[in-house]
Amino acid sequence: MLWLVTGAAFAGELAITNANIIPITSPPIANASIVIQDGKILSVGTDIEIPPGIEVYDAKGKYLMPGIIDVHSHMGVYSWPSAKAHGDGNEASEPVTAFVKAEDSIRVADPAIPKARAGGVTSVMILPGSANLIGGEAAILKLRPSRTLQGMRFEGAPRGIKMACGENPKRVHKKEERGPSTRMGNLAHMRETFRRAIDYKNARQGENPPPTDLNFEMLNEVMAGKIRVHIHCYRHDDIEAMYRLMDSFNIQISSFQHALEAYKVRDMIIEHGTAIATWPDWWGFKMEAYDATPYNASMVKRDGGVVAIHSDSAKTIQRMYTEAAKMVRYGATEEEALEMITIDPAKMLGVSDRVGSLEVGKDADLALFTKHPLDVYTLVEATWIDGELVYQKDGNND
Repeated sequence: MLWLVTGAAFAGELAITNANIIPITSPPIANASIVIQDGKILSVGTDIEIPPGIEVYDAKGKYLMPGIIDVHSHMGVYSWPSAKAHGDGNEASEPVTAFVKAEDSIRVADPAIPKARAGGVTSVMILPGSANLIGGEAAILKLRPSRTLQGMRFEGAPRGIKMACGENPKRVHKKEERGPSTRMGNLAHMRETFRRAIDYKNARQGENPPPTDLNFEMLNEVMAGKIRVHIHCYRHDDIEAMYRLMDSFNIQISSFQHALEAYKVRDMIIEHGTAIATWPDWWGFKMEAYDATPYNASMVKRDGGVVAIHSDSAKTIQRMYTEAAKMVRYGATEEEALEMITIDPAKMLGVSDRVGSLEVGKDADLALFTKHPLDVYTLVEATWIDGELVYQKDGNND
C-alpha cells in the first residue's frame, strides 16, 4: 500500500543495486548502484559502499534514470472522469485572469495521477487552459500520493504563469465587450493590461492609492522577474509578436508551450534564452497547428535550445518515454531524447539544481525500466519520489 502523506516531502533511505544507470548529465554506468539518504542522492557509481542496515532494491540489470518531468499537464484541473463538472482549468470569464491559481482547482484524487506515476513521471507543471490571454498561475507539483495539495507541492520551485496568444483567446472572447477577436486585438489587450498595471503600481505609491487589484499585483510581479512566463503559442509570427510585446516591458519569456513552428525562428528563441515545450508528432488539429514538422524539437535542440517533450494529455503522460523515443526517429540522439523529458524540462521550470539528472545532492526522484527507456517494449518497473517508492509494477499501488 502507498501511504497518503500530508507533509512537504518524504525522507527515503535506500540503495538500488545492479542497475544500468543513466545519469543524463554524464555517460551511462553499467552494473552500478545508487544510495539515497534523507530523500537525496548520496552516491552513484560502481564499487560504492552500501551503508549497513539500509534497504536494498536489486535492479537485476534493469535501467535506472531520473524521474520524468512533464511541463504541460492539466491533470487535476480537468479530472477524470471527463465531465463538465470537472472542467476547472479555464476561468474564461474575462480575457485576463492573472489572479487565479491552478492549485485552487486541482483534484488531488484525480485517477490520472497514479497512472502518471506508473509511467515514471515524478514532477509536473499543471497549467490553466489556454482560453485566456493571461490565464493564471501554474502549480509545480511532485506526484507524491497525498490526500492534500500541500503534500504534493514542489517546495522551492519558482512560480510560473500561463499566457496564450493566437486562435484560442480570440475565439473564446470575441463576443465580449472589447473582447479580442483578432490577433491584433490579442496583443493590444495584453499591451494595454501591462501598461495599466504599471499605472496601478505608480498610483499605489501615491497619496491616494487605488484599491488592491490582484490582476495588476500579479502582473507587476511578472514584470519584476519574480514569476516565470509560459506562453501557449504555435505560429512563428506569433512567437515574434510575443517577443515584440514582452521585450517592450523587459519581460523574459521562459517557455513557449506547443511551439509547433519554433523551427522557423529557432535562432530568435535561443537568442532570447527561451525554452520550448512541444509534442513529437501532434499537428493539423487546427489552422495554427498546420505547418508543423516532427523534426521541430530536434532542430531547436541541435542548435543549442532547451527543449521539453510535453504531454498536454492525461493519457500521453503515461508514456512520455515512448514520446521521447519518437524523437530518435526524427533527428535526435538517444541522449538528446532523454534530456527532453528530464534535465531540459527541469531547466525550463528552474529546478535543474534539484531534479532532472542523477547527481549527488539532488532529489532522489527515479524511474526504473525493464529495458532501455527508449525501447519500444520497455515498461516502468518502479518509481521513487524523494527516495520513497510510489509505484511498483505488479505491486499494490492503491
